[in-house]
Amino acid sequence: MLKFLDLKAINDSYEPELSLAIKQVLDSGWYLLGKESKSFEQEYNNYIGTNNCIGVANGLDALRLILRSYIELGVMQEGDEIIVPANTYIATILAITDNRLVPILIEPDILTYNINPFLIEEKISKRTKGIMIVHLYGNNSMHPEIKRLIDHYDLKLIEDNAQSQGCIYMGKRTGSLGDAAGHSFYPGKNIGALGDGGAVTTNDKDLADAVRAISNYGSKIKYENIYQGLNSRIDEIQAAILKVKLQYLDRDNQNRRDIALKYCENIKNPDVILPFYKDGLLIKNDTSYNGHLFIIRHPKRDALQKFFSDNNIQTMIHYPIPPHKQQAYKEWNNLSFPITEQIHREVLSLPISPVMTLEEVEKVCKVLNCF
Repeated sequence: MLKFLDLKAINDSYEPELSLAIKQVLDSGWYLLGKESKSFEQEYNNYIGTNNCIGVANGLDALRLILRSYIELGVMQEGDEIIVPANTYIATILAITDNRLVPILIEPDILTYNINPFLIEEKISKRTKGIMIVHLYGNNSMHPEIKRLIDHYDLKLIEDNAQSQGCIYMGKRTGSLGDAAGHSFYPGKNIGALGDGGAVTTNDKDLADAVRAISNYGSKIKYENIYQGLNSRIDEIQAAILKVKLQYLDRDNQNRRDIALKYCENIKNPDVILPFYKDGLLIKNDTSYNGHLFIIRHPKRDALQKFFSDNNIQTMIHYPIPPHKQQAYKEWNNLSFPITEQIHREVLSLPISPVMTLEEVEKVCKVLNCF
């Protein structure tokens, strides 16, 4: 079986550095809030291009903490509205509702799958305090129209950067484009931990101080609690692992783009809709895309996935059920977002990783072209 994502092979590619990094943490006797966490925060901060980075437990917590901190700082209050794409993983929405803020769902652009910037303004109200963009599937979603809106209406721009580490927009990396960004280091991400992990990046020192305190039981000084906080901290072993992988992130992203280019050049099935990244031939050097996922669409997606499985190729669906159709948000189940719903019916993710071979890519293409 050709795996969708061979995590063991990916992690083996960093040896012996990974094992050495883990051993150094074990030998140190210090496992939380130590030098590895501080060092990784600084290195990731430098990579993203921001002034502050706070390591947290996971990507959802990163987004939760940003919004919670804005509430504690008086920038937002319960009941305020946050504009967010309807086509996203549910964690983006969970971060908003967890803080008793109101998500305002916006349809995506059918070509890019990211939020349609030209549908946002009509949904801005007096209660709107921010726009949360999601760089979905590893494809930058920032747009000049979004910049115009946040400036004109004085809104906070929050990036869900869980899938787009390393993407560049107008000379800046995603994660540094707005007021704050949440990052995920889930094992399947382009830079993944060996477990959960996440980070917040921002140039706002007041926000950074609040995020760091709230994530540590609401405390800046041990046993002195200024907020009713959480326990959401990255541990030393994960930080040490991520430091190793960060050195190779740009190389690995380029390997992923090379595979995406091969897919675009060799998939000839007329019923397959390829991802729209400007022009397929630009994928190799288009750093606004990091190759996190390679998404195709097909009107008979479920049959196609079974055909792949029958030919020993593992594929994934990102994502089968949109947030507004989930039982968790049953009050939204009667809402209609036809573009989002079409995407969720038709998308299929093909195998892609920095260690995937050209022979494996050719096998995927050959099977797909035969369907």
